[in-house]
Amino acid sequence: MNRISDSFVTFTRRFLLVLLVSTVISTNTTAETTFDLQQYRGKVLLLDFWASWCVPCRRSFPWMNEMQDKYGGQGLVIVGVNMDADAAEARAFLEEFPVEFRIIEDAKGELAKEFDVIAMPSSYVIDRNGGVVARHLGFKVKRQDEYESLIQAVLAEK
Repeated sequence: MNRISDSFVTFTRRFLLVLLVSTVISTNTTAETTFDLQQYRGKVLLLDFWASWCVPCRRSFPWMNEMQDKYGGQGLVIVGVNMDADAAEARAFLEEFPVEFRIIEDAKGELAKEFDVIAMPSSYVIDRNGGVVARHLGFKVKRQDEYESLIQAVLAEK
């Protein structure tokens, strides 16, 4: 009986996690209809283009969670733009690397074209007035302090 109840609890937890992740992706439909740079006026935006197959993305997600937690109160907003054609692959990635920031889909690559994305991940730091102040191609753990310093500097600008 104990094995059955433990299995049920484990199954229920996994089911709820999948449901939660599915809801995150499904409620943030496509970038073409949900992403509006104007809604972030007055905030510092880190717009990060990623895909489930991207190895550096696996290293950047924990860092972005940390940055959102650390600087969200100062006006930092992180939006991850998923480039996967198959939403199930994105959901599987997010099960392994849960996020504390908004995820939107751009399976057709329309938003990626607007930002001239050429590498995974590609991150854009956008100031409070909507201007792109930096673009990072890839993610290098050794440069995390540099990335954070840039965020701090843009947040300090009023």
